[in-house]
Amino acid sequence: MSFNTVELNRQRQPLEHMDTVWLFGYGSLIFKVDFEYLESRTASIQNWERRFWQGSHDHRGTYEVPGRVVTLIEREGSHCKGVAYRVPTEVFDHLDVREKNGYLRFFTPMTFEDGSKADGLVYVASEDNAAYLGPDKDEKMARQIAMASGPSGPNAEYLLKLADALRALGDHDEHVFRLETLLKSESI
Repeated sequence: MSFNTVELNRQRQPLEHMDTVWLFGYGSLIFKVDFEYLESRTASIQNWERRFWQGSHDHRGTYEVPGRVVTLIEREGSHCKGVAYRVPTEVFDHLDVREKNGYLRFFTPMTFEDGSKADGLVYVASEDNAAYLGPDKDEKMARQIAMASGPSGPNAEYLLKLADALRALGDHDEHVFRLETLLKSESI
């Protein structure tokens, strides 16, 4: 799959028949809300974990020095906490471009803090996309995050803002917090 997934998302998930849809944010969509929404609620999805395994050539890095941003990986029994936004479907004209670097969107069940449920769209960059970096040693990932910067700013800023946003949600994501600790240390 190429880097740019805009048209693929629009073909796979046409939304013209809907007025609004729930969107599940688990990375930058938590702390960089540059889109209109009608409602936001804390939510979680089951059997998914957040990982810094996706390359960023267009926002937090370059082709020469790609940044690392989060995607989701399937893991039975796990959960991922984030923010669900009820958005007008026109918002995806912007979001499909923002999330074009390998991310495909699909519907998944979400659970809100009050126990109610709804289906929401989520963007996931799987291992078959051209920007996928995959797992690596934590120290190496933290070093790459520390060095990368792109049009949206330093990759380190992305990691630090995500860690702060997760704390504000009351979520403890060991992967994110371990990378944050390494980024702040002198050892990388």
